[in-house]
This record gives sequence, C-alpha cells and structure tokens, in this order.
Amino acid sequence: MTQPPFRVGLGFDIHPLKEGRPCLLGGVTIPSDVGPDGHSDADVLLHAAADALLGAAGLRDIGTIFPNTDPACQGMDSARILRRAAEEASQAGWCVGNLDVVVVAERPRLSAHVPAMQKRVAEILGIDPSRVGIKATTNEGMDAVGQGRALSVHAVCLLFKA
Repeated sequence: MTQPPFRVGLGFDIHPLKEGRPCLLGGVTIPSDVGPDGHSDADVLLHAAADALLGAAGLRDIGTIFPNTDPACQGMDSARILRRAAEEASQAGWCVGNLDVVVVAERPRLSAHVPAMQKRVAEILGIDPSRVGIKATTNEGMDAVGQGRALSVHAVCLLFKA
C-alpha cells in the first residue's frame, strides 16, 4: 500500500495562568498581568504546534522529547521545542505545508498580537507567514479557561512528503 504524500497532525495544550508570570504566546511577549505557568517558558501555542507537527510525522510527543522532569528543560525557550519538532519531521522526510492554530483564552486579549505571533511562528518553522493561521477565541465563561484561570491551544499541521 502506497503512503499518501501528505499527513495531518493534531496538537493540544493547556496551561494554568499565574499572576506575575510573563505571557509568552507564539514566541511573542504579550503585555499582561498573568501568563501561562509551566516547566519551560510555558508557550502553550508553540507546544501545541510542536505536537501537531510531531503527530503528523508519526513521531513521539514533546513530553517524551522534553520531559517536564528534566531540569535542563526548566525555563527553556519553547522556540527550541518547535524548531526541534520541525527538524525531526524533516529528518523523517516531511516538510510543513501549513499550520493552523486556535488559542482559547478569556485573558489576555490577543487579536492585536496575532500578526506578530504568525510572523514569529513562521520564522521558527522557516516558512512563509501565509502558511500559518492563528485565531483567538474565548470559552464563553465555561470551565477554567472561560473563567480566565487557564488558556488552551488547538493546532493542526499539514505535512507533505519532502
């Protein structure tokens, strides 16, 4: 059976928001009194994007490559995580067709920062920004995300055979 020349991967991540923590999303610092909390720099957007990319390539997830139990990952720049995912997919014979991301957050407000995030994610992946879609929405007041205590990201990545 012949393998199709493309594959799709889905990534998801969620982090609690913490007062006084930097808000880094898509490799961009967002002015905010809260930011995602986590072992690395907690860039939930880049984490979900990396898992989508790795999933499309049929590779292991970021928790396996960069475990939160590894002290070397403490405070790590998540751009390294996404870049590594792209490198591993490339080594497996795949290239990024496009990446589409939905950030779900009540706070901070993100729409003004979407173009900068789109540009930065494209830089990390080495692709044109037109191949990166980023949308921001809310969770309409439901659950921890909707109550402004967390934010989550859904990402879909299309890979093509190189």
